Amino acid sequence: MSEQEPPAEKQSATRTRLIVSALGLFSRNGYAATGVKAILADAKTPYGSLYHWFPGGKRELGVAAVAHGGEVYRGLFETRYPTDLDVIAATEAAFVEAADMLEATDFADSCPLATIALEVANTDEPMRQAAAAAFESWLTVFEQRFLAAGMKPDRAREVAVNVFCLLEGAALLARTTKSPVPMHVAGKTAAKAVADGLATN
Repeated sequence: MSEQEPPAEKQSATRTRLIVSALGLFSRNGYAATGVKAILADAKTPYGSLYHWFPGGKRELGVAAVAHGGEVYRGLFETRYPTDLDVIAATEAAFVEAADMLEATDFADSCPLATIALEVANTDEPMRQAAAAAFESWLTVFEQRFLAAGMKPDRAREVAVNVFCLLEGAALLARTTKSPVPMHVAGKTAAKAVADGLATN
């Protein structure tokens, strides 16, 4: 390593800043509307750093940002669904926590991937695939927890999709109405879906 080359830890931190800044800006402003200059300014990173870490430019950074958001939220779902907690109670609690987070941020922050996924689904295949993989990882957490609770495999997958759709739909309605009510209503419906899925065994 030359004397001018920054330490590996600093380089890694630069890459992480680019990813985190890109995810935040894409989530708030949209993928197409966010320029490279805005990402670099938010990350406080020189221009050359982007193409050092992401030779494919904005698209490659976008894929990495979506993957990062997927990993972060998968971790949150794993935390909200500890293996020793009743899955029915955990489901309703997850919606309550999401409602509290929305209120705390004046309904500005929810799923970091929803805005991006809707925008790129029909326009950018690598980004669509990254979003699909992230969502699948979340569904896997739900499905694994429901299976561990004794739900049959076909029902576990079905209920996982149901819970996911209720969560995302409620977040959209809560943000547009600036009310936590949709999230609380959806939480009760999601908890009932889990209870019904367990009862059919």
